[in-house]
Amino acid sequence: MTVTEIHRAIETVFRMERARLIAGLARMMRDIDAAEELAQEAFVIALSEWQKTGIPRNPGAWLMTAAKRRALDSLRRRKMMALKHAEIGHTIKEGDETAVDAIEAAMDDDVGDELLSLIFTACHPVLSPQQRTALTLRLIGGLTTSEIARAFLSNEPAIAQRIVRAKKMLGAAGLSYEVPRGDERTARLASVLEVVYLIFNEGYAATMGEDLVRPALCAEAQRLGRILAGLMPDEPEVHGLLALMEIQASRLSARAGPQGEFVPLTQQDRARWDRLLIRRGLAALQRAEALGGENGAYALQAALAACHARARRSQDTDWPRIAALYDRLAEVMPSPVVGLNRAVAHSMAFGPETGLACLDGIAQAEILSQYAPLPAARGDFLFRAGRLDEARVAFERAAELTRNDREREFLLARALACRN
Repeated sequence: MTVTEIHRAIETVFRMERARLIAGLARMMRDIDAAEELAQEAFVIALSEWQKTGIPRNPGAWLMTAAKRRALDSLRRRKMMALKHAEIGHTIKEGDETAVDAIEAAMDDDVGDELLSLIFTACHPVLSPQQRTALTLRLIGGLTTSEIARAFLSNEPAIAQRIVRAKKMLGAAGLSYEVPRGDERTARLASVLEVVYLIFNEGYAATMGEDLVRPALCAEAQRLGRILAGLMPDEPEVHGLLALMEIQASRLSARAGPQGEFVPLTQQDRARWDRLLIRRGLAALQRAEALGGENGAYALQAALAACHARARRSQDTDWPRIAALYDRLAEVMPSPVVGLNRAVAHSMAFGPETGLACLDGIAQAEILSQYAPLPAARGDFLFRAGRLDEARVAFERAAELTRNDREREFLLARALACRN
C-alpha cells in the first residue's frame, strides 16, 4: 500500500470513527473541546505510526486507545489522576500498563453508550434548539463549520460562535456526559428527538433558498435515528421518529420536478418513491406500536406517512383514516400547525367546505400569522370549492410569505390558474 493510499485509508477511518472517539473522550474528560483535540491528536499519531506498521486490524480501537492514553497524560497534568486512582483503588501504579488498561476498562462502557451520551449532551435543554442542532451536526455528524453554515444559510462566524457558546454553556453546567435516567431521561430524550427531527425537516422542506430539499441533512438525521433505535431498542418514540423519517425520506426524489420545481404529494410519481425506505419505515412503525407507542406523537405522524406510502395511487389514499389519525394527533400534540394539517386531511376526506370550517378554528393563531402554508391551504380549499377569486388572493398571500423560491413559483402558478 502506498503512502497516499494509507493516508486515504486513515482519513476514511477517522471520518467513520470520529464521533465515537469524541463520545468516549468527552465522557472521560467531561470537556468537548479537549475531546476534539485528543481525537485529532490520535489521527496525527496514526498518520505517523501506520506508515511504519501498516493499518491495524481494528483501526477504530487503535485510535481510541491512542487517544485515551493521551487523555490520561492530560489528566495527570491537570492533577486529576488522584480522582481516577480512587475510582480503581490501590491496583494502580504509576506507569503500569495493566493499570492503564484498568482505567480504560473502568471508564469505557459500550462504545454505543458513549455515543448516545454525547448525543444527549449535545441536545441538553440548557442549549437553544439552534445551538443543539449546530453542535449535534458538528460532533455527531462531523460536519465542518462552513458546511453547517451552508446547510442553514448562515455565515461561518455566526455558526462558529454558536458552537463555542454551546460548549461553554455545557461546560458551565457541569454535566456528567452520561445518559440520564428516569424522568430526566424521558425529558432529555424528547429534546434529542426534537433536534434530530429538526435536522431532518430542514432537509425535507428547506425554509430558505433555491433548493426545495437538502438530502444530505435528511440522511444525517436518519443515521442518527438509526443509531438511537439501535441503542435504545425499547423506546417506542425513537422507533416512531425513525419510521417517520424513513417513510418521508422515501419521497425525496419525487418532491421536485426536472427543473427543481415543487411537486405536491398528490401529484408525485410514486414509482420514484424508495420502496426500501418505505419497508424500513413500516418495520420501525410496527416496532413502535408493538412497544405500546401507537399514540406517541412521532408514531402517529409515522402512521400518517404510512397511509400515503401504502397507497399505490393518489386516488387510493385512505383520507378518512388520515383525518382520524390527525384527530388523535391534535389531542396528543395540540398546536396550530397540527390543526392546519388536520384541516387539510378533513378537506380531502370530507370536502373543501369542511376544511374551511376547520381553518376557521385556528386562523387567528398568532404563530400562523406569517405562516405561508395557512393561506396556501385556504387557497387550495377555495379552489376546489370553485371560489376562484378568493383562492387567487390566498395563493398570492402565501407566495408573499414563503421564503423558498421554489415554493413561491408553485404558489404563483396556482394563483395564475385561478384566472383561467
